[in-house]
Amino acid sequence: MFDFKYFAPTKVLFGKNTEDKVAELIKEFGGSKVLIHYGGGSVIRSGLMDKVKAQLEAAGIKYVMLGGAVPNPHLQLVYEGIELCKKENVDFLLAVGGGSAIDSAKAIGYGLANGGDVWDFYDGKRKAEGSMPLGVILTLAATGSEMSDSSVITKEEGLIKRGYSSDFGRAKFAIMNPELTMTLPDYQTACGCTDIMMHTMERYFTNGGNMEITDSMAEALLRTVKKNSIILRDDPKNYDARAEVMWAGSLSHNGLTGCGNDGGDWMTHKLEHELGGLFDVAHGAGLAAIWGSWARYVYKDCLPRFKRYALNVMEVENKGTDEEIALAGIEAMEDFYRSINMPTNLRELGITATDEDLVTMARKCAVGVGGGKGSAKFLKEEDMLAIYRAAM
Repeated sequence: MFDFKYFAPTKVLFGKNTEDKVAELIKEFGGSKVLIHYGGGSVIRSGLMDKVKAQLEAAGIKYVMLGGAVPNPHLQLVYEGIELCKKENVDFLLAVGGGSAIDSAKAIGYGLANGGDVWDFYDGKRKAEGSMPLGVILTLAATGSEMSDSSVITKEEGLIKRGYSSDFGRAKFAIMNPELTMTLPDYQTACGCTDIMMHTMERYFTNGGNMEITDSMAEALLRTVKKNSIILRDDPKNYDARAEVMWAGSLSHNGLTGCGNDGGDWMTHKLEHELGGLFDVAHGAGLAAIWGSWARYVYKDCLPRFKRYALNVMEVENKGTDEEIALAGIEAMEDFYRSINMPTNLRELGITATDEDLVTMARKCAVGVGGGKGSAKFLKEEDMLAIYRAAM
């Protein structure tokens, strides 16, 4: 195992009606004028936004609003949010929604606290030295952004999707009421479950350092999400299953399931970022569509981990060679994706990419990771292209 730093400062309120505490929490962390940042109309149609505004008004907290956060959140909206906050003298950010609203709010916070072009952070040209304080009311269990140090933004010019991670961007508080996720379409729920599992799988498939307690927690989390995603497929209003998935989403991406290893692989995410940037697909579905091709390309270089995953997560029979067991685990994972109506290749995802598209994505992916990346297997541009081609 490797030495590690674990930092998870976000205060969590979990359970029914916890959104009623939003004004109290904003005051606790020094907020007096708030930007409420959200996505589309679902938080309005559900009545959540009216409830939030009423709470702030009753507490004497002023606010301005900025909607429009979309899947693969856009840089232009981040710029708009920065200018709005400057104009209105905002001192606290409140993201109401899922990962898109949270990631966009984090980017706004970086832009306000550091000046200059906020894209510099996502483009690897600068590191943040602070951020505007942020709180979250979570309505979609998926990205784990409510407790993570990460955010991902898409620059419309060039369709470039990039992530940035900094402890300065961690939310001060996260309000998590599983009931707020019950209005989600089944497809979004499945995408969220896929994303949650991938955040842990990215940390799990590594050739650099492992820790038995971390592995055991990771495997338990993966089994839990797998089980409860099936329950939610058949019973979308099941509160207990919603709660299990929501808490797993936070634990999957707050660093816990990577303690003691080398930080993980992350190439499935990097490959998907180019899919999301070019084709604007749902992140979880994109991950499912690329994972099998990535796994078959790298498993021989990380065979003990793939065997362990097959036995301890996918619960395949311990029979045959290590390679046969590993391949059975990959096949079982793809069967699971199909069982929750997730794609297992790009065509099932609805993408009819040309080979030129694949070459472009591989080139952009390689640039985005500085030439190469990966712990299960170190991938260069030609490897990335081979995986994209296999995923067709």
